[in-house]
Amino acid sequence: MVKLYRPEGGYIDTAENREYLASPSGLERAMNAGAIIEGIATRCDENMRLYVDLRCADGVIEPEETVFCREGEARKDIAVITRVGKPVACKILSIENHNGMLRVRLSRRAAQKECMEEYLAHLQSGDVLMSRVTHLEPFGAFVDIGCGISSLLSVDCISVSRISHPRDRLACGMTIPVAIKSVQRESAHIYVTLRELLGTWEENAAEFEAGQTVTGVIRSVESYGVFVELAPNLAGLAEVREEQARELRERIGQSAAVYIKSIVPERMKIKLVLIDASDNAPAPRRPLRLFVDPERTPHLSYWRYSPDGCRKTVEMRFDEE
Repeated sequence: MVKLYRPEGGYIDTAENREYLASPSGLERAMNAGAIIEGIATRCDENMRLYVDLRCADGVIEPEETVFCREGEARKDIAVITRVGKPVACKILSIENHNGMLRVRLSRRAAQKECMEEYLAHLQSGDVLMSRVTHLEPFGAFVDIGCGISSLLSVDCISVSRISHPRDRLACGMTIPVAIKSVQRESAHIYVTLRELLGTWEENAAEFEAGQTVTGVIRSVESYGVFVELAPNLAGLAEVREEQARELRERIGQSAAVYIKSIVPERMKIKLVLIDASDNAPAPRRPLRLFVDPERTPHLSYWRYSPDGCRKTVEMRFDEE
């Protein structure tokens, strides 16, 4: 059985980590066992050394031990600086006693190297794992999939319902399950996806009925109508007049009350009537509802978003990647 490795921050409050950091003898046991421990990075000096609070002692990570770089990659200082004030997963290289003061040499690179070789290198497309959102860019979110190793969750893989920026759906520090979309073995880059865990069209549409008036979020305005998100993997279309469309373009990302006119599975369509569009602050980020339990479903082979009999097929075959 392949050992699981946690995103950074996932070790620090475990009983095992607390025991290791409780005393010098605990640190000694962690070093001898080759265990991954976690402490809070307190500062980074001008030489890019990272200092870590180990509770019973202070640790230091030399620049060459801060990041495991893939072949051909150079260490980015920003990857070191941004760890200050946050948990750091690392392994103990040595413990020295100088006049009663412990000097603990640490390696984050060694922890990441082990995670890559013993865990991530064995993953296949469709495998489901937990991750932590580390930062957001217009093109996607970067997530920690183990010991600080980063993976890209592109904006089109966050949900079926289109969003203008990952912050519409995610926030830094969130822990989310993701599925492996593809693995580039030569470069060791791993890409992930979230939308397949947020339900099919039918699963999401089952929460709504024709005749209801509900709250949605305006996601895009086209010449033929306004797309309103009802759930992260479900949107409907409201027809509007041209002058309304011009006004609504200023309200993308805001709440709207809509009447559900009809639900048409064979066309994967939800027809809406726009009742009222708020001109207040942007709509709050909605909690993600998962339709896949990572513990019960650790691997996806195939996912079909569109209903049976629908003219358009939206699917993902993981095992063919």
